[in-house]
Amino acid sequence: MTARQAIKSLCDAGMAYSRRGLGTFVSAAKQEKTSTELLSFTQEMKARGSRPSSRVLSFERSAAEDESARALHLAPGAKVLRLVRVRLADALPLGIETSLLPFGLLPGLLDEFDPRTSLYRTLAKRYDIHMAAADQVVEAGLADAEVARLLQIDKGSPVFLLTRVSYAENGQRVEYVRSTYRGDRWKIVSRLTASRIDRGTAQAQPRSLLLQARGNSPSVSGPNHLSKRGASAPAVSHLPSEESS
Repeated sequence: MTARQAIKSLCDAGMAYSRRGLGTFVSAAKQEKTSTELLSFTQEMKARGSRPSSRVLSFERSAAEDESARALHLAPGAKVLRLVRVRLADALPLGIETSLLPFGLLPGLLDEFDPRTSLYRTLAKRYDIHMAAADQVVEAGLADAEVARLLQIDKGSPVFLLTRVSYAENGQRVEYVRSTYRGDRWKIVSRLTASRIDRGTAQAQPRSLLLQARGNSPSVSGPNHLSKRGASAPAVSHLPSEESS
């Protein structure tokens, strides 16, 4: 094996990465994003010893589009709060998140919430709304120019596309989230167990499965970045709750 082939193998394995005109560099360890717990970005980063922060792109009232209206069980065009943030760990941008929430459910949030802080913590303390569960879909895609700029990656780099509907303890749909996360800094971890045969039916229980963005996937566009989807079947997870976002 030549030195060039060895470097390519390291890049293919995610252990190194190349920058045109700059050279080849050792990759940092990937953050794990669990699909078995409803953890906020803040909780995940702190649990891994990183310092979380957010760069707010917009926080405004808007009209629900068909997709978000269906997800939140609202009428098309209903008022929603739309929060778009770049999420960072130790000052490194890892993802772009767009959160949509029913406007009428959260009076005063637009004027009083600091969007650089934890959304879930504010919902719990101010409105006594505690997230209890979520349905999440994970797909793979490629970053377009705007996503690449915001995440400081090359255009066409692999990314994870996540959509999530989060539920309060009473079953109310509180949040619809569309996210794009860097494929070179994240791995999605699911816990599974061996199947158990009960009256001839296999019932799956928790072990580990790592999902990484691979192959050809459609490009992702801008902060409205989940309008396009990959052709491959998505991974779906139902998540129990945690406290902050």
